[in-house]
Amino acid sequence: MVDDAKRTATVRTTHADAATVAAALGPDETDSMRTRVDGDVVACTVARPTTGGLQSTLDDHLVNLRVADRVIERARSHIAADADSTDTLDSADEPQTTDTDTQPDT
Repeated sequence: MVDDAKRTATVRTTHADAATVAAALGPDETDSMRTRVDGDVVACTVARPTTGGLQSTLDDHLVNLRVADRVIERARSHIAADADSTDTLDSADEPQTTDTDTQPDT
């Protein structure tokens, strides 16, 4: 975190999978940010020398946080739908294919 920062804010949000959300945010973090996980809470502290810089960083963080949370929730719903699916192939099912390289018998 920047030592000469005069403006700080901490954003705390609750998530079903807080550790995964925090990991997803990692690549977008800057030196002015510190994110930690406590149970189902992701807490990100931002320290910037100006109010405008603090606001911009927080805006970016909140957008990234929302995207990460939505992607994780979407993945969970797809995994759950796949687990609930009864439409599975058995060994007798053969894929339908069309062979376009064969010549007709003459």
